[in-house]
Amino acid sequence: MRIPVIAALGGVFLSSLAVAAGSPADLSAQWLTEGGKSRVEIGACSNAPTQLCGKIVWLREPTNPDGSPKVDKENSDETLKKRPILGLQMLRGFKWDGEKWDDGYIYNPEDGKEYDSVIRIKGPGELEVKGCVLFICKRQAWTDPKKGS
Repeated sequence: MRIPVIAALGGVFLSSLAVAAGSPADLSAQWLTEGGKSRVEIGACSNAPTQLCGKIVWLREPTNPDGSPKVDKENSDETLKKRPILGLQMLRGFKWDGEKWDDGYIYNPEDGKEYDSVIRIKGPGELEVKGCVLFICKRQAWTDPKKGS
């Protein structure tokens, strides 16, 4: 009788680990983008707590040469061109599919465009962030600066 109970408890434990691996809390941190230009704070979306979102919280060069804060000047929507880059939501809507965060979107303030995106955990303190248009994709490695990567 003990073996089936132990096996059942083991199955519950393993399934809870699988669910925990897909929690937004797993990636909740500030991540340094490739090249070190910015940091993006990733966490649960405020309107969908099981999904991942992220906003820009630090820029290596936060101001223009004239001292004014950098704004979203490349955005095609005229009403958004003056919003500050700091605090800008860059990631939205990522859902855990069992092995990666998928079905999300990444906004690139350098060209003012949004791309389909996937985030994979590559190792402790390292993410692979991929943005795609149709079948053309670009990958970046983001690191957790607290992990010393």
